[in-house]
Amino acid sequence: MSRKSFVALLSAAALSLTLASCSTAEPETSDPADGPNNGENYVFGNIAYNMQDIWNVYSTEAFQYAADELGVEVVTLDSANNLETSVSLMEDLIARDVDGISVFPISPDQAATLGRMAADAGIPVTFENTFPALEEDEYVSVVAAEYGVIGAAAMAYIAENYPGARVLFVAGAQGGGVYEAYQEGIDAELADLDGAIEIVQTVHGDWETELSMNVTADVIQAGTEFDVVFANNELMGKGVHNALVEAGLENIPIVSTGGGPDGLAMISSGEITATMSAPVSLQGLITFRNLHQVVTGSATPESFTSLPVIPVDSSNLDEAISWEVSEREVEYIGGLE
Repeated sequence: MSRKSFVALLSAAALSLTLASCSTAEPETSDPADGPNNGENYVFGNIAYNMQDIWNVYSTEAFQYAADELGVEVVTLDSANNLETSVSLMEDLIARDVDGISVFPISPDQAATLGRMAADAGIPVTFENTFPALEEDEYVSVVAAEYGVIGAAAMAYIAENYPGARVLFVAGAQGGGVYEAYQEGIDAELADLDGAIEIVQTVHGDWETELSMNVTADVIQAGTEFDVVFANNELMGKGVHNALVEAGLENIPIVSTGGGPDGLAMISSGEITATMSAPVSLQGLITFRNLHQVVTGSATPESFTSLPVIPVDSSNLDEAISWEVSEREVEYIGGLE
């Protein structure tokens, strides 16, 4: 999936006039040789999208872990999915004269607003999970999972392990861009596979366990034959599993996405067969490393890093890269400096 397509699929509505009124002046540059702005140690700001979101929480914890390892103070602030709040939080971090700022954006346009605010203050800024509506030279980097890549990996896994499979796709909700990105990657991979597997039906469980159970039960009752289920996330995989058990079809494999603690436990218990893991711990660690490298002047990071997609099943469950960060995850990315 192309970068432009990824940006388009994640883009949200334009910001209000209040947000749009923020300055768009050319960014200032800071000299890493100047050292920390606040005493002996560097201070980074981290603006969360929503700390009620589990993906955001694990990423924030990884960012903090890396900061603790290198003696960097972190000021973590939660925008609670509110555009105006996020601008106020950016103003707060600028007033504190932090050395660098990480943003987990609400939308590309909101990211651009916050990015320009940081740049105008001469503070390097990096982004997680979403591309800002900015030119590459206006920010440090983006680290994100690409949904299309995950969908393609799922199809490749199914084709390798279940050649000739008839796949039921229990998909996420339509209209938000995420399912659509998955579908784009799936379609591209199926074309490359040239008939090695086929999707016999797509139904929408809208990211919910109960609805996924119900739509799967409907497919079974309609008599549609399938050999493998691709569930768009692990919560949906749980619902699919329940429907299969009720129908006496519990031997049908379920392939999902995520790789979080609950998902790995579901593989261990046999509720799902495999998951396409995109460990968000790596997102937080790499984001911190990118920002730290620029602030200290030690290296120039890549402008975009796509999270690795790691198929996990019973054969490699003990080696899975966890969402819960530890030295193992740090070693996986090659260190923090």
